[in-house]
Amino acid sequence: MPTSRQRRRSTTEYDLSRDDGLRAAYAEHGAELYRFALRQLDDEGAATDVVQETFVRAWRAADRFDPSLASLRVWLFAIARNLVVDESRRRAARPVTPQPHELLTELGPATDSADDRAVMSWLVEEALSRIRPEARSALVETYLRGRPYDEVAAEQGVPVGTLRSRVFYGLKALRLAMDEMGVEL
Repeated sequence: MPTSRQRRRSTTEYDLSRDDGLRAAYAEHGAELYRFALRQLDDEGAATDVVQETFVRAWRAADRFDPSLASLRVWLFAIARNLVVDESRRRAARPVTPQPHELLTELGPATDSADDRAVMSWLVEEALSRIRPEARSALVETYLRGRPYDEVAAEQGVPVGTLRSRVFYGLKALRLAMDEMGVEL
C-alpha cells in the first residue's frame, strides 16, 4: 500500500484553473494551511477566511503559477502568509473594541512565531536555489553563518572585493527571486 507521500500528486498535475485540480490542491494542502493560519491568528473564522482566500487567489492566478519557480506548497504558503500579515495589520488598525495599548501589544499576533520563521526559511531556501552558485555561497557564508569576509574570500580563493560584489549582487538576485515567487517582505 502506498504511503501518503507516495499518493500525493506532483505539483505539475494540478491545474488550478479547473475544479478538480483546485479540489486536489485543497485536499492536499488545505488542512496544513488552516493550521498555519490558526496558529498565527488564533481565530478559527479568520483562519478559515485565509485558507479560502488563498485558494481563490491561487485559482485567479493559476496562469501565473510556474512549478519551475516554486512548488505548489511553497506558492500557496506564500499567498497564505501574505494574507495572514494583511489580516494582522487590519486587526491592528481597526480593533473591534478600544483596548489599552499594553493589552493590544500583549495579545497581538506574534510576528516572529516558529511557524512564520519556518515558512520564511522555506521561501528563502527556495529563492537561494535560484541564484548563481557563487552568489549563493557568498550569502550563506557571510549572512547566514556570520563569517568574516576576509576568511570566506580566502577560503573561496577570491579577493575580498570580489566577495563583497558577489554578496551585493546576490542580495539583489535573492530579492528578485523572492519577488518572482510572490513573497512580500
